[in-house]
Amino acid sequence: MEQSTNTKSDLAKKPIAISSDAFYFEKDKSRSILVLGVGNYLMGDEGVGVHLIQHMDMMELPNYLDILDGGTGGFLLLNCFESYNKIIFVDATMDGQPEGTISLIRPKFASDFPSALSVHDVGLKDMIEAVYLMETQPDLYLFTISIEKVEPMTTELAPKVEKVIPEAIEQIMDLVDTLHHQIS
Repeated sequence: MEQSTNTKSDLAKKPIAISSDAFYFEKDKSRSILVLGVGNYLMGDEGVGVHLIQHMDMMELPNYLDILDGGTGGFLLLNCFESYNKIIFVDATMDGQPEGTISLIRPKFASDFPSALSVHDVGLKDMIEAVYLMETQPDLYLFTISIEKVEPMTTELAPKVEKVIPEAIEQIMDLVDTLHHQIS
C-alpha cells in the first residue's frame, strides 16, 4: 500500500474552481457580478481567461463579485446566465492585434464577438445566441486578450500575454466597481 505524501498545507489549499450546479443557487446572485474566464488551459495562450481567474482567486475580492473558471464549458455555463444580471467574460482572441492587447466589447449577439475568437468560438457563440432566447438576459461584457498562436499541450503563456494579466485584472476591477455602483 502506497503511503500518502500530502501535508497539512497541501490539504488546506482551497480549490481553484467549483464545479457544482449548487454554486449558482446558494444565494441570490441578482446583485452580484460574475467574472467568467473561458478557454482551454492545456492550449497555451488560448487558456489566458482561466489563468486570469486563477490570479484573481489569490486576491481579496468584494463579496458582490464571483469568479468562475468556465474552461470550455459552452452550454454547461447557461445556468450562470440565469443567476447573474452582469457577466464579464475573459477570453483569448486571435484578432490580428499585437500580442497582449486588451480589448473590451459589449456583445449583444454571437456576431458581435471577434471574428477570430479562439478555438472554442463555435460553442461560446452558440451559447450566447441561446442566452438571447431566454426570458431575461444579463448585461454581457467581454475582455479579450490578443494572442498570436495556440500551442497544444502546454499550460505556459507567452511572456507578452502573461505580462498583461495584472493590467487586465485592473481594468476588470474598474468595470466591476462601475457596475456595482449601477446595481446599488
